[in-house]
Amino acid sequence: MALPLWAPSLDTADPAAGCSPYPAGTPDLSNKIVLIRRGSCTFVQKATNAANAGAKYVLFYNNVPVGASGPSVAEVKAIKAVGMTTATQGAAWVKALAAGSEVVLDLVDPETAPVSLITAENVLTGGSASTFTTWNPTYEMDVKPQVASPGGSILSTYPQTLGSYAVISGTSMACPLVAGIYALIADVRGTLDPATLEALVASTANPRFYNPGSGASNLFAPVPQVGAGLVQAYDAAYATTLLSKSYLAFNDTDNLDKTLKFDIKNLGKKEVTYKLGSVGAATAYTFSNSIYPDVFPGLQVTNEYATIKLSKTSVTVRPGGSASISVTVTPPELDGSRLPVYSGYVTLNGTNGENFSLPYNGVVGSLHKTRVLDTGYLSLSSDGDLNPVNGSASFVLSKNPAEDVVQPVAVALLAFGSPRVSIKLIQVSGKKTKNLGDIFESPYDYASRDTYPAAFDGRLQDGSYVPAGEYKFSIEALHIFGNAKKAKEWDVAVSAPFTVRYK
Repeated sequence: MALPLWAPSLDTADPAAGCSPYPAGTPDLSNKIVLIRRGSCTFVQKATNAANAGAKYVLFYNNVPVGASGPSVAEVKAIKAVGMTTATQGAAWVKALAAGSEVVLDLVDPETAPVSLITAENVLTGGSASTFTTWNPTYEMDVKPQVASPGGSILSTYPQTLGSYAVISGTSMACPLVAGIYALIADVRGTLDPATLEALVASTANPRFYNPGSGASNLFAPVPQVGAGLVQAYDAAYATTLLSKSYLAFNDTDNLDKTLKFDIKNLGKKEVTYKLGSVGAATAYTFSNSIYPDVFPGLQVTNEYATIKLSKTSVTVRPGGSASISVTVTPPELDGSRLPVYSGYVTLNGTNGENFSLPYNGVVGSLHKTRVLDTGYLSLSSDGDLNPVNGSASFVLSKNPAEDVVQPVAVALLAFGSPRVSIKLIQVSGKKTKNLGDIFESPYDYASRDTYPAAFDGRLQDGSYVPAGEYKFSIEALHIFGNAKKAKEWDVAVSAPFTVRYK
């Protein structure tokens, strides 16, 4: 089948191309392939707008040179076929369309077409962290991720109904690879002890250079981005040195663990002398001018390092013996209000040819003083977008869980993670109010930095139903390291009033 291409935008730099409804005067798209640049809104939204204009066939072109997976728009029933091509190819076609040329694609039936693998060298982020990888550390400043693994554009098995093989990216690729490495190491070493395996995988990992998505720099990537570095399966399986820890977490300014220790154990048959040192990794600033953390790419990364002092710079360990090393940190003098995260590695080079690194991190500033709740408000369970309710609202609830009714929803919009989110119900009687405590299934522990909705079916935490009447939500989020028994440790937002009665 041969069909001509048509593009809603001839601007190959516009990430929002296709995100808005198509204008009046759009040609009949039923016998065209609509070529849309990836970016801004979802594949589904772009496909929906095309379908609303009569399109049946959609082809996306990438907004990055390599690394993205194919689109899924199965819920847009009017679209019969969808595909994706490279950024370079898509831009070339758009350029031809802009010049007034007609571009016709000859499509073959995927059920009978031969399968081929086309590869493109990743010259921007190959060997570095993908731009879409999750940053850490944890909110308690533990070192995560533990290690890095290949996960971008990985060829692997896939459900047979989808072709048996596919090239996709993400944790769906990285995690199985690390799981397999753990299995191999456990088999070689004859142990399933989690701490031992974790220490071996982390200490033998290979630190990576920082890459903002445009090419590697001469700075080591922040530990919060790549952990100990890229896994090295063989080294971890056959190392004859075992470190007692997989990382060192110095915490924040309030809770600074200035000196931490780790042990070096020689599992080999010969005496080994280890030379110890340290190397700094890039510092990453959490905030700039918002209560929300900056996103990557775009957050500020600098070469400001902590000072590391080791109790020994050289140590000799006999076979079967061990040695203890103290590591003392002096954090860099930085603006603590922006929560800069510093990190790096303690390095160990043995006379037996083995080399190891132990990642560390810490933060300048107070996690406890950091605001966690942006706002809280009332919404409706029938609103998939969880928009705020303007003014008061009334709800007719049912004590029959199987009955589908519209319920009031307390929405906590978190700017930072919280160890506990509590949704309390405030009874309103004229000018008087009474705190009735948590609603059913509240509080919620370890809430992520996200929109956190909690539907209210009329029940309190103990399962009892409140009487018909007027209420408000008190939406509360506990500060990191906060004392839940102290009111000042919580960020609080009170919702608009609402009334409830029962069927």
